[in-house]
Amino acid sequence: MAHTAMSGTGTTAGDDPLQTAVWRLRSRACWADAAALIQPRTAGAALQRASLLVERCLYTEQGWAEAEDALRTAEALAQTDDERGAAACERGQLAYAATLLTVRDRADEARAALGRSAALLAPGAPGRALLDFRRGLLAENLAHAPQAARAAYRRAHAGATAQNDALLMSFTWRHLAGLALREGELAEARHGFAESLRIREELGYLVGTAPALASLADAEVEPEASRLRAEAGRLFRLLGGVPIWLAGQLTPPAATA
Repeated sequence: MAHTAMSGTGTTAGDDPLQTAVWRLRSRACWADAAALIQPRTAGAALQRASLLVERCLYTEQGWAEAEDALRTAEALAQTDDERGAAACERGQLAYAATLLTVRDRADEARAALGRSAALLAPGAPGRALLDFRRGLLAENLAHAPQAARAAYRRAHAGATAQNDALLMSFTWRHLAGLALREGELAEARHGFAESLRIREELGYLVGTAPALASLADAEVEPEASRLRAEAGRLFRLLGGVPIWLAGQLTPPAATA
């Protein structure tokens, strides 16, 4: 399953107390509470608020109207190409989530919005790595083009590394590992999944830790696979069954005769 990702502000000592509070709530699946702390008076604040509510949609399949309203506010406040490009990137992600979760087919809107974002964001812009990652999600999950997805994830990984965006790196590691697993490259898959899990545990990104554990379990053998899946299940229940799509992944594959 694909996730959204954005820079993990508030994750280190000395960060703005507001950002620290937002991060703690977000990482514990309390997106609405985190968004309520942000006053959308500036383009940056409105965009962050919209990003939180878009992420909630992808993890819970709820809150679509609130995310749309927040996104319209962010789009209205955007003044620069970077701000417009970042808002278009969130628009694309929301349309992608609706399509992926079969709420409504908005695939064309997702492609158009991410294309608009690419036209607005310069190659070295701060939001470019996130855009590349999301274009990889579309290629992998909507276009079913793994080679194009891999190229986009690698660009995103390089950008996240250059920007020291650890959270985004946890996503790129995980999705590159997923492609490796699909191709039977178990060692590469294990390494990528393990890196993703390590980063998320270090950041305290609880809502992303259960999916990381479950993904690593898919690349491991017994009894380690069952141990990882059980730990993922414990976290999943602790967070109230979020992300809701993880339930199926926590069931081990049926044994073959």
